[in-house]
Amino acid sequence: MQSLWLPAIHAQLALDRNSRARAPHTLQAASPIELGQIAFASNLSCLYHVYIRGEAYLAAGQGNEAAAEFQEILDHGGIVWNCWTGALAHLGVARANSLQSRTTQGADADAARVRALAAYKDFLTLWKDADPDIPILKEAKVEYAKLR
Repeated sequence: MQSLWLPAIHAQLALDRNSRARAPHTLQAASPIELGQIAFASNLSCLYHVYIRGEAYLAAGQGNEAAAEFQEILDHGGIVWNCWTGALAHLGVARANSLQSRTTQGADADAARVRALAAYKDFLTLWKDADPDIPILKEAKVEYAKLR
């Protein structure tokens, strides 16, 4: 509780209060145990704290760091199982790379744009049968269209 859930709760509250710089720091306590098993939960982990850290980096305009956090979730699908963080990590990677494409220049910007387009496509493919009126799906479609 002290090392995993409370830091995640405090970080989400910091994000909600626009304290973007504070959010990633509150999650450092969870780093050593973030891939461990949660004994009292039926699901091994949804990696909430990793997802929130990615959102915090994204909100702070740190695309590279955000992409790394979201990619960690995708790289550990066996831990996340079918948790919502696994699905939304695709969108997080897309948004982080899209941010990088806007904040870098030359070949780095082009590569980030290609990665963003691929991640948006992965997300939209995953959600192809979802209700089209879901707000986050609508947002993703608009973002993808703007990037193309």
